[in-house]
Amino acid sequence: MNTSGNKIKIFSGNSNPELAQKIASQLGVELGDAVVTRFSDGEISVNINESVRGVDAFIIQSTCSPVNRHLMEMLIMIDAFKRASAGRITAVIPYYGYARQDRKAKARDPITAKLVANLLTAAGADRILTMDLHANQIQGYFDIPVDHLLGGRILMEHFEKMNIEDLVVVSPDHGSVARARTFAQYLDSPIAIVDKRRPKDNVSEVMNIIGDVRDKNLIILDDMIDTAGTLCNAAEALKKFGAKNIYACCTHPVLSGPAIERIQNSELTEVIVLDTIPLPEEKRIEKIKILSTAPLFASAIEKIFDCESVSVLFSPEPQK
Repeated sequence: MNTSGNKIKIFSGNSNPELAQKIASQLGVELGDAVVTRFSDGEISVNINESVRGVDAFIIQSTCSPVNRHLMEMLIMIDAFKRASAGRITAVIPYYGYARQDRKAKARDPITAKLVANLLTAAGADRILTMDLHANQIQGYFDIPVDHLLGGRILMEHFEKMNIEDLVVVSPDHGSVARARTFAQYLDSPIAIVDKRRPKDNVSEVMNIIGDVRDKNLIILDDMIDTAGTLCNAAEALKKFGAKNIYACCTHPVLSGPAIERIQNSELTEVIVLDTIPLPEEKRIEKIKILSTAPLFASAIEKIFDCESVSVLFSPEPQK
């Protein structure tokens, strides 16, 4: 493995070509010529239409819906680049799918986050660049270097510019308190916690609100929004406790099932998301605002290529 390829090249699968193009533009390079198609029986075909021998190849692909197809695209692309003698292959995965099953929560559970890590390594990836893993310990599931970017930096800067008065940052559950506290410290605001229980997957019930939210403007912070049931239930409960405007933000807008309808009909004022997962036009409703991760990913890619320290980008807080 050549730890520093002689030229940087950016390639994209089919999951998020818009983000890949933005990253390439930030770096001042053309998007590489690779085409991912399917045979008539559904099998994936990858064609790399330029030489990649000795280059530092960055393959940008979120493993979002349809997750199995996009994951296989990534694995086959990595294999193709390895067999084409790429100097180094970095899998850039803005959204790392299958991450929610990161441990055995009950008997006979799979640990899919570890399984996907094994697959990426076996396919031939030399390095992983990702953002806001569902659990930090997933970094340790890999036997290759992992650079873990934090989308909270982008969201913090956005809300700082909004200059919202009487602000409280809300953690949607006990597991997100550390993330909410960092966010609140940067914005110089207190935090509140939604005390809930989850009787089954994608279903949650709000039990209580810990903290003062009456007559406050709130930001509910989470790493992802899936069906939006948890988020909208929390917003409804917070409104009953006397909250004024309720904003929500997340890194990964999965927005599956009834999520868009729930957000549209909810007490939420606005939902700010990042572009780690592409949103089709029918999901781009007025309540949803999208911020780009391209500058942060481009900066990380540039530092990796130049063999510079990437750790300055790992800070949960941007530099004021």
